[in-house]
Amino acid sequence: MDSLPLHVCHVHKLSILLNRAYLLVHSAALAFLIYYRVSFLFQVPNTRTAPVLPWLLVFASELLLSFIWLLGQAFRWRPVTRTVFPERIPEDDKLPAIDVFICTTDPDKEPTVVVMNTVLSAMALDYPPEKLHVYLSDDGGSPLTFHGIREAWRFARYWLPFCRRYGIKTGCPELYFSALADDIGFGSSEFMIQRQKTKERYEMMKDSITQARERCGQGHTRSNTARDHPSVVEVMQDESNYDTVPVLADKTKMPLLVYVSREKRPTHPHHFKQRVSSIISNSPYILVLDCDMYCNDPTSARKAMCFHLDPKVSNSLAFVQFPQRFHNISKNDIYDSQLRSVFSVQWEGLDGLQGPVLSGTCFYMKRVSLYGSTIDEDMDLEELKRSFGSSDEVIKSVRQIYKPNVINDQLSLQKVTQLPAASCSYETDTKWGKEVGFLYDSVVEDYSTGFRLHCKGWTSVYCDPSRPQFLGNGTTSLNDLLIQGTRWSTGLIDVCFSKFCPLIYGPPRNISILETMCYGELAFTPLYCLPLWCFATIPQLCLLNGIPLYPKVSNSFFVVYVFVFLSAISKHLYEVLLTGGSFRTMQNEQRVWMIKSVTCHLYGSLDSIMKKIGMRESSFMPTNKVDDDERAKLYQVGKFDFQTSNMFLLPMVALVILNTAAFVGGLVRVIFVGDWDKMFVQLFISLYVVFMNLPIIEGMIIRKDKGRIQPSVTQLSVIMSILFLFLGSIIISIVSY
Repeated sequence: MDSLPLHVCHVHKLSILLNRAYLLVHSAALAFLIYYRVSFLFQVPNTRTAPVLPWLLVFASELLLSFIWLLGQAFRWRPVTRTVFPERIPEDDKLPAIDVFICTTDPDKEPTVVVMNTVLSAMALDYPPEKLHVYLSDDGGSPLTFHGIREAWRFARYWLPFCRRYGIKTGCPELYFSALADDIGFGSSEFMIQRQKTKERYEMMKDSITQARERCGQGHTRSNTARDHPSVVEVMQDESNYDTVPVLADKTKMPLLVYVSREKRPTHPHHFKQRVSSIISNSPYILVLDCDMYCNDPTSARKAMCFHLDPKVSNSLAFVQFPQRFHNISKNDIYDSQLRSVFSVQWEGLDGLQGPVLSGTCFYMKRVSLYGSTIDEDMDLEELKRSFGSSDEVIKSVRQIYKPNVINDQLSLQKVTQLPAASCSYETDTKWGKEVGFLYDSVVEDYSTGFRLHCKGWTSVYCDPSRPQFLGNGTTSLNDLLIQGTRWSTGLIDVCFSKFCPLIYGPPRNISILETMCYGELAFTPLYCLPLWCFATIPQLCLLNGIPLYPKVSNSFFVVYVFVFLSAISKHLYEVLLTGGSFRTMQNEQRVWMIKSVTCHLYGSLDSIMKKIGMRESSFMPTNKVDDDERAKLYQVGKFDFQTSNMFLLPMVALVILNTAAFVGGLVRVIFVGDWDKMFVQLFISLYVVFMNLPIIEGMIIRKDKGRIQPSVTQLSVIMSILFLFLGSIIISIVSY
């Protein structure tokens, strides 16, 4: 058994061949395109067919797009997939302990029942219960969340024995008792009786949480001192006055369940911390989950151990990343909520290099990789305190990181309060957030942490079994999509224009050039706003003014542009079909890319710049996890929900109106003037933008439901478009002389 591998890596040789051939051919076409643009600048000024300014803007946009595209080809250099054999890992008594971190902030946006389902699914993992410790970090300090975890603990005494006895895979009770679960099961009469009793207990838990919420009132579910309260750490324990546990639950060991509310003060920043767990359980491995990302397969921990316990890779392995999958994705998926390209293409490509990016959730991490450097029991005490703080408990846990895990007996297992390590001021003058723990450079701390781990020589692996190991709630509204995208864009631009920019910080360190390119492509993604805004305005403005920016149809370089466009589209379609998508999937992804580029990528970039010059402070806004039936219905039938801020609506609507006007006006002009061969490409660009964004036109003109674009937005967008055309025409006239 010891000689058998715990996992196997499959290199996709055919994909490698196709990807590298595409890279070579497409790069050659881009070189011809650049030559065409540069040669224009060396023409005699009197012979030029267009003013230099719009030509340079389009050329700069093409260069930036080509640069980001080139960086992205590193994802496709060596794609691999992996197969794991969890049945080959050591016996339970030899397995290492695991701490599970689940973070929640606001019960109004992250419903308590959803959070408790995630907690219960983590407790139901197929792992020795004495080696499994679940921590719920409540940043909001909400009494409703605290009440919910108590109710979840009580229900767990029924749920966990039921799952273990009958081999239930769906550890989330909400999903299991719904029609969506794939292992509902119909067995003996005893099973059906126990299932019904367990379901009744679950409904009792939900009712208790609902009643508590009603007592709190909407908008008051967070603590009155949510941003100013002491730390609270409580280990859940059985209550003697609780009713008798059924026979099914007898002798069933329970994982440790801990409620943590970190201290918050208005004068101190607060960040993600794992120090409390290091004092209580100090497990060598950590599973991090979003509050709505429940465990869909109880064997995920054993699958992760297939890598962490493999002596061939474990020494340098920092974390095992599983993909984020979502149970509420529609067949059409108009918002690209499944992130197909990321989890089915890019992360597989990274896995063939130095490993995937840390993705914020669904990963099993080696705790010592977060400690910044090699930990030695003989390290100087003062040196340890400079890095990890003055707490003797923290220093002791750091020194014992490699020792067998034992719960700290000196701590009360009924109530632990005011731990120094949970203080918001504890990390002052330490290396927490800079070299130790998760890094605080930007709101995309997972990206930053993963990047610097790879720079230090750590590796990661990507494990994507056929059954999703984790399932969450995907974004089903345009508003949430754009708010989330703005937050990510802000964080990525923070990194892009800092000393930790991957293309600058990475090369001298222990990270491969291809891995660096992948991190660079992600960091530069928000800069798509620049070329997309250019391509949505400049060619259209020149089209209406009779200024050609592209080669004639009869020109040989016209073939180059056609080839570049068809090559990119064909490659995208090939990847979509290869990963189980369709032509409609490709359309949706391109539409969302356009929308995000002209809205949240732009605003995220501006937000980052404003922070750097001191005009505003950094902030964090959690994505709404509350189900909205009306919005969900629109999403399921494939209709955009335009109930979002005008800040997002005005740019996209104005650009669609502008391109529609440019196409109609340009077509009329071509018919009467007859210069279609000069203006064909610009006509096509306008038509393509309009075609890809037909749902926006539908929302403006046809739809009458609540999710439509309001007439006031359309009217304001028309005014903005007219104003742009007027001012743009004046500028074009000036630069033409």
